[in-house]
Amino acid sequence: MTARDEYEALKRLALKLNMQRGQPSDADFNLSGKLLTIVDERNVMAGGTDTRNYPGGVQGLPEARAVFGKYLDVAPSQVIVWNNASLELQGHILTFALLHGLRGSPAPWVRLGSKPKMIVTVPGYDRHFLLLETLGYELIGVDMQPDGPDLDAIEKLVADETVKGLLFVPTYSNPGGESISLDKARRLAAMQTAAPDFTIFADDAYRVHHLFAEGHRDTPVNLIALCAEAGHPDRAIVFASTSKITFGGAGLGFLGSSEANVKYLSTFLGAQSIGPNKIEQWRHVLFFQQYAGGLEGLMADHAELLSPKFQAVYDALTQALGTSGEYATWKTPRGGYFVSLDTALPIAARVVQLAEEAGVSLTPAGATFPGGVDPTNRNIRLSPSRPPVGEVRAAMDAVATCIKLATEEYRGEHD
Repeated sequence: MTARDEYEALKRLALKLNMQRGQPSDADFNLSGKLLTIVDERNVMAGGTDTRNYPGGVQGLPEARAVFGKYLDVAPSQVIVWNNASLELQGHILTFALLHGLRGSPAPWVRLGSKPKMIVTVPGYDRHFLLLETLGYELIGVDMQPDGPDLDAIEKLVADETVKGLLFVPTYSNPGGESISLDKARRLAAMQTAAPDFTIFADDAYRVHHLFAEGHRDTPVNLIALCAEAGHPDRAIVFASTSKITFGGAGLGFLGSSEANVKYLSTFLGAQSIGPNKIEQWRHVLFFQQYAGGLEGLMADHAELLSPKFQAVYDALTQALGTSGEYATWKTPRGGYFVSLDTALPIAARVVQLAEEAGVSLTPAGATFPGGVDPTNRNIRLSPSRPPVGEVRAAMDAVATCIKLATEEYRGEHD
């Protein structure tokens, strides 16, 4: 049977499968079901604070700062706990930098005389690109290597004083699942830069999202401590959230940095809001306290749901495409939420088109690059987290068929 025959048979199945966005499944959400009832009118006090009222502090409840300080491996005084999404916090901080500069900035970033430049890793997270582009930053892509960003490339770029920072995912990056090594993290923390306020914006969204047991996990780095040790205590701002821990639409975003940065950033957050949602923070604190094994126990239960889906991706691709790289290669991360696949030929856009016509929705080709343009037309981000295992396997069988057909078409046109 030819690849075209396989594809026509696939279309007759009339599939309706979605592998496009990295959303948790209903089973993942159900693990946090008690969040909905854990706080009521009898249980609204956090310490001495009535969580229904205005007072409580712009930096978040002390109990919540303690929980997420442990998450980030910093003191509670180095943490701000805010609302729903870490992306929202990133937007606030990046906007403050434009309007006022960060600590140590000689001037607001909008007064540079040109667009401030931000380094991003590629392939990378499309929402990072959209946020930066919307705010008016110029993006410069560097390769994400197996042990983190290409620091040789970054060292050359930071000789330009208009290069103001690096925004990347340090642990189980989106989409490849790579984690920065300790050696690279130290080098990044100590790097000499032309801009005195060069800042590492680290979106550590998947820091605790391990797929496997101890011994088969990546070890997160502590960029905040490493920057302090290197003499750049304000260089790192690390963001994270509970979006894929509890509820994507009703979680908490938070950041960690130096105490001085926390105080500085709080002045701007305090001008925008009297304070974040304290009831949401308090319910999370209580929930983690009562969950068997705490936050670690919850993440182990998530891993039990997620790891078979990732294994289904690997099994389907290996069985259909082999491991020679003739058709494609793919990453097998130890954690995170995505699988990054690269086609052997420049056919990613065609694969996504064929999959869509066969009833399988994939992330648009190019989404993992700034401007939505993959210069090689090879990368596809796969998101197996939401569908049940059976649908993941069916979707990946379909993707493999589309890769084979697109490869056959390309070779026929170029041979």
